[in-house]
Amino acid sequence: MKRVEINGQSILHNYAFDPTGGFEIEALLEIQAPPAPDDFEAHWKRRYEYARTVNPCAQISPTGEETEHWRVMDLSFRSTNGYMLGGWALVPKSGAVRRGFVVGHGYGGIDGPIFDLPFHDAVILFPCFRGISRSQHPDLPSEPNQHVVHGIENPDTYLIGACVEDVWVSVSALLELFPEVAGNVGFLGISFSGGLMMLAAPWDERVQKIHCNVPTFGHQALRLQLPSAGSAEGVRQYEKTHPRVALKSLTLHDAAIAARHLKIPAHLACALFDPVVAPVGQFAIYNALPEANRDLFILSAGHHPYHGEGAENTDLMRKIDAFFADSSQPQEIL
Repeated sequence: MKRVEINGQSILHNYAFDPTGGFEIEALLEIQAPPAPDDFEAHWKRRYEYARTVNPCAQISPTGEETEHWRVMDLSFRSTNGYMLGGWALVPKSGAVRRGFVVGHGYGGIDGPIFDLPFHDAVILFPCFRGISRSQHPDLPSEPNQHVVHGIENPDTYLIGACVEDVWVSVSALLELFPEVAGNVGFLGISFSGGLMMLAAPWDERVQKIHCNVPTFGHQALRLQLPSAGSAEGVRQYEKTHPRVALKSLTLHDAAIAARHLKIPAHLACALFDPVVAPVGQFAIYNALPEANRDLFILSAGHHPYHGEGAENTDLMRKIDAFFADSSQPQEIL
């Protein structure tokens, strides 16, 4: 067992590699996003326009479960290429619905909605992206290392791009079900979905703010160089057996490149130690954001338990609450 001191926290681990990647905070804050391919913006605008043509035919139905603040609903809607997605919705038990959120999940999937979010005047959708949890499909792998390389030989068939389309159609479903939240829509993504939402948000004028926690898909070229205990290892192994086959898809699906195009306020939680999502990728996303619209919360570790984790997460939740606080009133897209 190895012990490292990170951000004032003592962290124990037994990984064969260094989950910091060998980078101190000063170096992480200097990581720059790679150059964008010439067709990056056109690629994503074309996919966004296609996703907006989809009528999600969204439905919610009561599960019979309630909490102090919310009624728990089952959620279903149609995404691109006819894929049916499932998930959950939290609807306030009383009071006006003033805002809406789409909350994503990690590559481990999701078993139900998250109840400790502080947005009691909001309706919150928890979609499961295609291939995962309530959106499993016989044609799609659910195991992360297989999911992350499915269709990677072509940018137009890469499953990650289709999951970005699921993010956009989730917004369509939210506005179809609750049109009153238009102008007050936020994204919250973690790990897998943090990367998806950063790829999605720059092109969607319906979204006002975004929070990403330890987001993935940042600086794909660096990700290929670093060992990982997460889905990035699946990409690394694919690249070893299929040299350069995935390069075009990975370059077009780089969340750090997408971050350069974001024009709305973004709040990121990035970890200094992370065996699953390399810190350099997380910080590459943050560093690429326009300085006037970005805020950073530094986590000691991501995807790994540590003594001060509870206190840091409590502080992070307070910061997220404050970040989205003014979204209870309509605001213009920057």
